[in-house]
Amino acid sequence: MFPQRLDAPQAYDIAKAMMDGFNRHYKLFRAESARAKHRFETRDWHGQQRAQRERIEFYDLRVKECVKRLDKEFAAGAQPMSVWQQVKLHYIGLMVEHLQPELAETFFNSVTTKILHRTHFQNDFIFVRPAVSTEYLESRAPGALPTYRAYYPQTLHQLPDALRLLFEQINLQCPYDDLERDIGLLAERIGTRLEGLMLRANFQIQVLSNLFYRNKGAYLVGKIITGYTELAFSVPILHNSEGKLLLHAALFGEDDMHGLFSFARAYFMVDMEVPSAYVHFLRTLMPRKPRSDLYTALGLGKQGKTLFYRDFLHHLRYSSDKFRIAPGIKGMVMLVFDLPSFPYVFKLIKDYFPPPKETTREQVKGKYLLVKQHDRVGRMADTLEYSLVAFPRDRFSDELIEEIQKFAPSQLEISDRDGDGNQEVIISHLYIERRLVPLNIHLQECFDRGLDDPEAHRSMSRAVVEYGNAIKDLVAANIFPGDMLWKNFGITRNGKVVFYDYDEIEYLTDCNFRRVPAPRNEEDEMSGEVWYAVHPRDVFPETFGPFLLGNDAVRAVFMRHHADLLDAQFWQSHKERIQAGQLLDVFPYESERNLHERNAPEREQPAAP
Repeated sequence: MFPQRLDAPQAYDIAKAMMDGFNRHYKLFRAESARAKHRFETRDWHGQQRAQRERIEFYDLRVKECVKRLDKEFAAGAQPMSVWQQVKLHYIGLMVEHLQPELAETFFNSVTTKILHRTHFQNDFIFVRPAVSTEYLESRAPGALPTYRAYYPQTLHQLPDALRLLFEQINLQCPYDDLERDIGLLAERIGTRLEGLMLRANFQIQVLSNLFYRNKGAYLVGKIITGYTELAFSVPILHNSEGKLLLHAALFGEDDMHGLFSFARAYFMVDMEVPSAYVHFLRTLMPRKPRSDLYTALGLGKQGKTLFYRDFLHHLRYSSDKFRIAPGIKGMVMLVFDLPSFPYVFKLIKDYFPPPKETTREQVKGKYLLVKQHDRVGRMADTLEYSLVAFPRDRFSDELIEEIQKFAPSQLEISDRDGDGNQEVIISHLYIERRLVPLNIHLQECFDRGLDDPEAHRSMSRAVVEYGNAIKDLVAANIFPGDMLWKNFGITRNGKVVFYDYDEIEYLTDCNFRRVPAPRNEEDEMSGEVWYAVHPRDVFPETFGPFLLGNDAVRAVFMRHHADLLDAQFWQSHKERIQAGQLLDVFPYESERNLHERNAPEREQPAAP
């Protein structure tokens, strides 16, 4: 237990310095998020993507600044543990009236663990559980926006009037192409979704006060309520080819919202004074989505990691199965293990890589960082990165321990930290990703059922088409997957194909796409060796076929829908488009959600001069 007397003279000053560091961080984070509105209004798409990348680094920079200040002003690392106990109590006092207390707790943990030795990472020194409630937390500052606004149309006939007021209060500083037309189309879609429901006395629309910005889009997010029914909805707002605003689509229901807030999408930029209130509202739209995922989707990745780890510890406490080597084909770079009852996989970089792999640990980490900072267009799984993670030894299979000792011994430590005989497995560095069904396993399951089974054939065909769509979406975002084997892609519960193996990923613009030269003579034609010069980052798309299309049924579907992926010109033309500064839209919803096709938003946007 903590001592009750707070008599360490520097404890309060240390706590105040840490809170000052957090406040500086969130002020900068919020300001950058708020500027997304202006970038959207001025169609500064490259600036929007740049800001999304740079904002990811804000947190670590502020933590380093705070650690440096504490070391310089207070010799924080030399303070006795009794002082740190009191620092934490003072910090709790500073959080009582704070509007981001949960984020401030995480910042405290990040700073503390940089200063103290990991043997001191115990409940007494960091926030393992929340110390301050965020329930019903709202700003009381004069002029502060409420978390959400409510509109009461009373009848469907009055719905357009309520929607008109709603979009006027958004206050975007650029003209609509035809707001009355779009409101009519949106009201019609809402009316269709409410067919068969009696409109009760509480019929209303609730929308979060600030828009969510990502890439070229601004998203209105809210819900429609009548009686006991709540229907989540979102309206993407885009610029058309003339630079005017367009209500582009209407998304309804939890599945559409999951697609919008997918773990395979880039993070949103949204101005939030009270982030916990936004997360609470979003949880009413997506009750199955963990709070950790929502904080991460809002750009608050460190808070997402904190909540994920708390959920993970809770799961360990109430489960008994063992970690094991993950099913599937083993990779040459990453060692992957999982806990069958937990829907994630754990990946650590091996200490050495067999030929033909020519890479290093730092290069692999660089690839994962590239993906985190890039627009993932719904096709690349986000990762959580952790260091010095402790697991109970008795939850690891002996086979898994042997695998780690063989391929990644530098990443493994087994210790009895508390001296109680309960050993811990400590992993130095690992990535955690959502568990997906590897695409090669999914296809094999279809083959095992027999493709004469219509459902098995449909399932195989959908997966092959989705695989090609995934690659084309990555191409649109300037990503060349590198290793395009089926095993490096996974399929989600909604049938979407997502890429998750990043050790060979490259920017499309860094690759040189070539056709295989015609043989010079019969000896070249019969040769089993490559007889033409191949330079670093040369790619020959026509050679993908033998590795990917060995099954005749798969090949038939692939060639019908995606034969262009085997043509170097397809890749080279997209490379040239990107080099010219053009960005393609990759929408987080299907085309049938569009309100209209006429005046559709531009598919390409030249770079500003």
